[in-house]
Amino acid sequence: MPVITNIEDLRRLAQKRVPRMFYDYADSGSWTESTYRANESDFQSIKLRQRVAVNMEGRTTRTTMIGQEVAMPVAIAPTGLTGMQHADGEILAARAAKRFGIPFTLSTMSICSIEDVATHAGEGFWFQLYVMRDRDFIERLIDRAKAARCSALVLTLDLQILGQRHKDLKNGLSAPPKLTLANMINIATKPRWAFGMLGTSRRQFGNIVGHVKGVDNMGSLSAWTAQQFDPRLNWGDVAWIKNRWGGKLIVKGIQDEEDARRAVDSGADALIVSNHGGRQLDGAESSIHALPRIVSAVGGQIEIHMDGGIRSGQDVLKAKALGAQGTYIGRAFLYGLGAMGEAGVSKALEIIHKELDITMAFTGHTDINTVDRSILLPGTFPTAST
Repeated sequence: MPVITNIEDLRRLAQKRVPRMFYDYADSGSWTESTYRANESDFQSIKLRQRVAVNMEGRTTRTTMIGQEVAMPVAIAPTGLTGMQHADGEILAARAAKRFGIPFTLSTMSICSIEDVATHAGEGFWFQLYVMRDRDFIERLIDRAKAARCSALVLTLDLQILGQRHKDLKNGLSAPPKLTLANMINIATKPRWAFGMLGTSRRQFGNIVGHVKGVDNMGSLSAWTAQQFDPRLNWGDVAWIKNRWGGKLIVKGIQDEEDARRAVDSGADALIVSNHGGRQLDGAESSIHALPRIVSAVGGQIEIHMDGGIRSGQDVLKAKALGAQGTYIGRAFLYGLGAMGEAGVSKALEIIHKELDITMAFTGHTDINTVDRSILLPGTFPTAST
């Protein structure tokens, strides 16, 4: 086993252990992937101010996200097909997050169902909702999240239609996946993954199959999902969903100040500055670049979170400095999951926490809640006017 010191180490190991079609699904963006790359690279241009001769004892990264105590300002992002990175992936990631003391967000398009995660990882996780044309299904999905005692609903607004991801098309990733000769040969080179999948019954979309009339296998699921993402989604639907849910609501996919103001008007408890990991509108600005404008527009009216490109604790600290109360990791935890299962997710969280803690100390702070943009070198970070 190689020595794991950072998220990139986990990425390389996951690439070796996860079949190409599923690894590429997680580690890719739409079209030219320019936004996907910018999400990560724009963090690197932001420079930190090192401070010295500061008492660094008694440090804490504890804070809150939507009023919920968290061990650090990080939640696990909702990612589809997590259970295809590693057998029972959503259950394993939820357990690791609960043990560490941060929220886990389950995707509508997960392999393990809401009920599975609740049974194995306990209550208190968050659930992410896609709006489908079948409103009866959406109502039942919300009710299932309530029954599982999820503590927040994350409503994704930027996937009314699917962005084109070239790697998925080339790999034949669909529902069900196309078992081409190339894919079968590739899977044969990943015995650890294959034996894990053979040992579980969770190999289809657990929140959908068996919960929609006429959808009882991966074949019928494909036809259903192809026509279900609702291009008519609007802010009126957000109000309807908030009323139906009745609990904490987070809206995901905000990049524009006007949309941020709409999010405030909708009554949401928080918004996530996000471009869907660069998987939707290629050519959109990076999340960290958009963050200061959103904070300037509505920061005093709604809690602001962000996702996109976070690969280290330093990235978390920079987002916090620019006004994000919380951040989300998607690919970073998926690399850990694909590399080492539950232990890999725990390792990813430990890496990010250690980097966050040490970097915070080097910038002269011992409490994450006192961090602001004064820790950043002027001229190296985006502002509301840039």
